[in-house]
Amino acid sequence: MKPAAHASAAIEILTDLEAKKRPVADALKDWGLTHRFAGSKDRAQIASLIYDVLRKRSSLGFRMGAETPRALVLGALAFTRGISADDLAAQFADSPHAPDALSDAERKALNSSTLEGAPAFVRGDYPQWLDAHLQRIFGEDRADEGAALSERAPLDLRVNLLKGTREEALAELSHLHPEPTPHSPLGIRIPLLADGRGPPVQSEPAFLKGLVEVQDEGSQIASLIAQAKPGEQVIDLCAGGGGKTLALSAGMENKGQIFAHDRDLRRLAPLHERAERAGVRNLQIRSPRGKEDVLKDLEGKADLVLVDAPCTGAGTWRRNPDAKWRMRPGSLEIRQKEQDAVLGDAARLVKPGGRLVYITCSLLAEENEDRLQAFRAAHPGFRPVPIREALSAAGLGALDPYANADGSGLLLTPRRSGTDGFFVAVLRQ
Repeated sequence: MKPAAHASAAIEILTDLEAKKRPVADALKDWGLTHRFAGSKDRAQIASLIYDVLRKRSSLGFRMGAETPRALVLGALAFTRGISADDLAAQFADSPHAPDALSDAERKALNSSTLEGAPAFVRGDYPQWLDAHLQRIFGEDRADEGAALSERAPLDLRVNLLKGTREEALAELSHLHPEPTPHSPLGIRIPLLADGRGPPVQSEPAFLKGLVEVQDEGSQIASLIAQAKPGEQVIDLCAGGGGKTLALSAGMENKGQIFAHDRDLRRLAPLHERAERAGVRNLQIRSPRGKEDVLKDLEGKADLVLVDAPCTGAGTWRRNPDAKWRMRPGSLEIRQKEQDAVLGDAARLVKPGGRLVYITCSLLAEENEDRLQAFRAAHPGFRPVPIREALSAAGLGALDPYANADGSGLLLTPRRSGTDGFFVAVLRQ
């Protein structure tokens, strides 16, 4: 398939998304099943173009004067990928499967439109209803923060110290031109390919033997702040696929015990294989069993409870750009209730003198500071640990500038720290 045919396919899939309001991964899968002539490289190119559209849908639509699938694809090709109107016209004329020829209005938009006069939510490429929420955190910088969340995300790896050192991992992956991440002492950043995708690192020997795991630098930092120590009793209460579980276990040097739990049994499934590959030996997976309290025997015994809470995922829009456009006010309210519930569940597991680490991949105060304030009102025995104190203890004092306004938590964002968006706070019993 030629690039013009990729553009036609992207327009078709975006039209389907607009009509059915479903996740982009589902639309891409269905398109591939009905267009089997398209090879894997073609499907990857089409997906990359669609994600470029979704990252910047509002600003592309503003500049093009329309948010139709065609206008958005043309805008992404011109404003994100730097293809001129003349080159687009030539590509379209050269392919029988290309979109229709450019109109005069489209040429004018591609050649001369800007974002001058656009409101913050357009310049920042986020839903209008979120503007007040982001203004509360970022003020006049909210458009710039949103724009950073609409860029392509880097590919970060975490070195598994149970299997080797960062120097060894850098050497093994040298053909991918890796660099140490700027903040995490365990991180490696791999350059993206020209189309915005990462190389297939999960097929690399370094990954297959457990020396590295795919994990954003922000997630690595959150795990380091938790300071899981050898010999401790640790509970990862919302473990999901286990990325932070594995990071905590490595910090514990396989000494002590780490318990991984998640309310969704399906999310825990990958952890079994991942733990084996990583060489983790101090892990117990506590899978849900109906209404049974599978953590009851751990009440008041944990040195550390990590709560990587369910959230709106507003900090991960670089990786999941369709999620921001499907997000609704009602989903924020649901997540707040879930966060209160999981924090309450965590409180009963922390032993006197133990600590609770609260993490979200959200930037919204309603999911972060507000939830901690509500938790402390209900559990006055917990006191916040100043985040700069926690950073110093973890050897991450250079991250002090990213503390939130009152110093109670760390707020990472793509614009500030070059990571996904994360909020991290530490409380002690």
